[in-house]
Amino acid sequence: MAAVILRDMRTRFFNHGLGFIVVPLWPLVHMGVLILMHTASGGKPPYGESTAVFYATGLVPTLTFMYVSRFMGYSLVMNKAMLAFPEVQVFDVMMGRAFLEIIAACIMLFLIVAILWALGENPFPFDLERAVCCYLATILLAVGCGAVIGVASMFMPVIVTAYALIIILLYISSGTMFVASNLPDPLAHALAYNPLLVCVEWMRTAFYETYSDKLVSPEYVLAWGVGTLFAGLLVERVFRRQLLEA
Repeated sequence: MAAVILRDMRTRFFNHGLGFIVVPLWPLVHMGVLILMHTASGGKPPYGESTAVFYATGLVPTLTFMYVSRFMGYSLVMNKAMLAFPEVQVFDVMMGRAFLEIIAACIMLFLIVAILWALGENPFPFDLERAVCCYLATILLAVGCGAVIGVASMFMPVIVTAYALIIILLYISSGTMFVASNLPDPLAHALAYNPLLVCVEWMRTAFYETYSDKLVSPEYVLAWGVGTLFAGLLVERVFRRQLLEA
């Protein structure tokens, strides 16, 4: 697995290990552009007093899920040549990429908190335990979905492209840019089938004491995370030989 991690660090950006430093900067640019656009339009935050904090509480779980699951999905297709070595297993490739993306996500989180604090914002939740649990559950969800997509892509590479489109839909419906609990109940509960929206709502209840928790269901997120991870590992185990020959 160590060899897989080192190879990914070199090939992800600029064919150099230091290129990995760029990885957590992309989500920061994403958030910065969104906040600047909203601020320039003179709009007020959908909830609370700070536009930056509102969007950060939505983008941190959303971008963590998107980047970890997406690049885990790419991992087997991009490193297929390494599977020719008997020492390298499908599990090693996926978990190696997951490790890198989780490290990048944690660096991104640290940078967001540091930047918001430097700008005079309050980036610290009033319920730290809830925020940490939400973040860890989001990572579990991302790893589980990434495992399923990664294994499935070995049989049908087009699945990676399809998942990239699905991620866009998940992002739009995640509640990152709006308060889902303020929507009419039928629509809000329909959107809550998206576990990523539940993560966003969960995170915001850790930052805003009066934020509605009617759509928050930690058990639902954990069920998705554990279920998808189990499914991905089970398929990898059962069809290991076919995956290596694909």
